[in-house]
Amino acid sequence: MMLTCPLCASTDTGHFHCDSRRDYHRCRRCALVFVPPDQRPEPAAERAVYDQHENSPDDPGYRRFLSRLFDPLRERIAGGAHGLDFGSGPGPTLSVMFEEAGHPMAIYDPCYAPDVAVLDQTYDFITASEVAEHLFAPGEELARLAGLLPAGGWLGVMTKRVTDQAAFARWHYILDPTHVVFFSEATFVWLAGHLDMRVEFPAPDVALLQKH
Repeated sequence: MMLTCPLCASTDTGHFHCDSRRDYHRCRRCALVFVPPDQRPEPAAERAVYDQHENSPDDPGYRRFLSRLFDPLRERIAGGAHGLDFGSGPGPTLSVMFEEAGHPMAIYDPCYAPDVAVLDQTYDFITASEVAEHLFAPGEELARLAGLLPAGGWLGVMTKRVTDQAAFARWHYILDPTHVVFFSEATFVWLAGHLDMRVEFPAPDVALLQKH
């Protein structure tokens, strides 16, 4: 069965993997792997998973985890650059780290910080840590974020990447029911071209996209 890719809207998609819980399809155009729409979690079930997260800026382990995105992005932005942490979660931490480094930050999260007014402003950089894999409409959402950046602005995305089909079948990342789309390096290369950006991969889970 061919489904429409939620990133690039291609219908050139095919079966990639299945397990006892869900099916996974892969787009032949942008290489995104995705769960069919009818197998995504309901809003209440999705929120229940998010409410279990216990992330906090007081947790040094969580800060170390986020440093995989924070460190390379911090090296590429100007002093005082203004940022948005998109999908900040119940315990915003990446925004705190940037603020501590002298960068004014706004936060947005549809569950925990739902002020959509922040999405009508422009930013020098935007972060999306462990967010992309949750997006039901990643093409629409990521294009919207790119539109909030000026030329030279950065979009920093941290999400674990698909490597191959055999590894995918054993991957713990697919066990989370709120993970519904899965990016590979090829997916980010397609995305960068589509959004008129260039992409770097400074760490295995990190993609940095800069607007031309």
